[in-house]
Amino acid sequence: MLDGFVPWPPQVAQRWRDAGHWAGLPVADIVRDAAARWPAQVALIEGERQLTYAQLAAAVDRLALGLRRLGLQPLQRVVMQLPNALEFVVAYLALSRLGVIPVMALRGHRYSEIRHFVDAAQAVAYLVPGDTPGQTPGQTPGQTPGFDFRALADEIRRDCPTLRHVLVLGEPLPGQLDLRALIGAPAQGAEGPAGAADDPAVQSALADVRVDPSDVALMLLSGGTTSMSKLIPRTHDDYVLNARLCAQAAGFDEHTVLLALLPLGHNYNLASPGMLGAFTFGGTLVIGGGMQAEQVFPLIERHRVSVVAAAVPLIAQWLASDVPARCDLRSLRVVQNGGARLAPELRARIRSQWGAFPQEIYGTAEGLINMTRLDDPEAVVLESSGSPVCADDEIKVVDDEGREVPDGQPGELLARGPYTIRGYYDAPQKNREAFTDHGFYRMGDLVRKWGRQIHAEGRKKDLINRGGEKISCEEVENLIFKHPKVHQVALVAMPDPVFGEKACAFVVPRPGEVLAFDELIDFLKAQRIATFKLPERLELVEQFPTSLVGKVLKRQLRDLVIERMQAEHQAEHQAEQGAGRQA
Repeated sequence: MLDGFVPWPPQVAQRWRDAGHWAGLPVADIVRDAAARWPAQVALIEGERQLTYAQLAAAVDRLALGLRRLGLQPLQRVVMQLPNALEFVVAYLALSRLGVIPVMALRGHRYSEIRHFVDAAQAVAYLVPGDTPGQTPGQTPGQTPGFDFRALADEIRRDCPTLRHVLVLGEPLPGQLDLRALIGAPAQGAEGPAGAADDPAVQSALADVRVDPSDVALMLLSGGTTSMSKLIPRTHDDYVLNARLCAQAAGFDEHTVLLALLPLGHNYNLASPGMLGAFTFGGTLVIGGGMQAEQVFPLIERHRVSVVAAAVPLIAQWLASDVPARCDLRSLRVVQNGGARLAPELRARIRSQWGAFPQEIYGTAEGLINMTRLDDPEAVVLESSGSPVCADDEIKVVDDEGREVPDGQPGELLARGPYTIRGYYDAPQKNREAFTDHGFYRMGDLVRKWGRQIHAEGRKKDLINRGGEKISCEEVENLIFKHPKVHQVALVAMPDPVFGEKACAFVVPRPGEVLAFDELIDFLKAQRIATFKLPERLELVEQFPTSLVGKVLKRQLRDLVIERMQAEHQAEHQAEQGAGRQA
């Protein structure tokens, strides 16, 4: 078992096996089993490329063999920072096929985060895209066009002694490897028809590979309420269950066509239910190329998409667009929302405008997933954050002293069950804070509970939720503190109609200094953090409001920025009216 992994107690693990929750199935076997049942069924579509289940399983095996020949061994860690592409799916499954553990980095991460992941996981390889020619539709605003991940990878490799291999989805630099070449092509005539098996020589070379389902299958990233994201170790047993239960709650079957737009490296699009949920039941995964309505809805019509996995900012933009009305959406059955709570009025509009079911998905990469069900009463569909997907998920809502509160009262949500972790990877101090003595995970969310139905109300901890991307206030504050002009800093959430929340930096400058917004952003970019973490407003103040014990009262700062934004909006409105009268 991997050092630093906190397992379930043996008697609890046996309980999950006896209950049939843990089926002893490695993650990669999801696709191998699907290839046996539905070999000619289309598993994956990206642009003009597509693979049947048999072809996908064959590509996975070819890459697994290539990675094995590089020397990758079971339980070694590999940081994956690939974009949504056919190769992402193949690479993720190939690593799982070998028992190698992918660490799921996101496209926006830069040197600071990647260095942390490689060091924390002692990663031996790093998978990256080639250079990005420019900003693509739906990309995080402000992301640097033309960023070269290959150069970043070389820098990381110089600074991290464990890192031996860099694999590039694109043209590699000297000393790097071409990922597509490793995937390769089948031997001449070996693959044949869409449903045929791959080269028997590849199968023979992998015949001795055995993956223990109780081992760690992958490491996800925590939302990060401290300086850096913690690594979340998910086992094959619990992650296969996660995908299956979520897919069942969404009504997936072999006719499901799932459109993935958000990062596949997120737990949401990976297995809640995501691509693994679709593969579990023989469905088809369509990888979208952009997030604007002009790109999404023609794709729904073209591929007869039945389920779209989305988030609040996207849904709000699409509902305001006239594009969906011009497309044939009769295939669209479910629009899923994850990352942040979707307002009831927007849920109702999904039904009225598109004739689809608005499915709320609320949970955590650490485990517990709640979903509204397709047959739930109307009030639950429109208002609830869902209920746990497993009957053996234990949930309770507690006050600050850890005492359970009555239904309907607010408190922190705690969870324990067959797919909720018992500890972060190699983080004993954080585990003492995040888990109770009885193994319940403290989710850090304020909720109200009625029976098994959850109503999420926000974060208990100091976190900004920018359209589902979590920004640790402490992390960004620590970076701003490094600026020579900054005396004090507090990062707070300000409301945004599209993303829900954005970051506003309140700064008390050093005496005689003035800090400009552009100056602050340039300074933070030089720290090489993810662009979604950058503050999007700067407020300079002489002092912070504090409590009697000196704690900064962030609620007052949030109220202040709202007040100033409203005043600016009113002034702009009056100016427009004045200009209209003059005209």
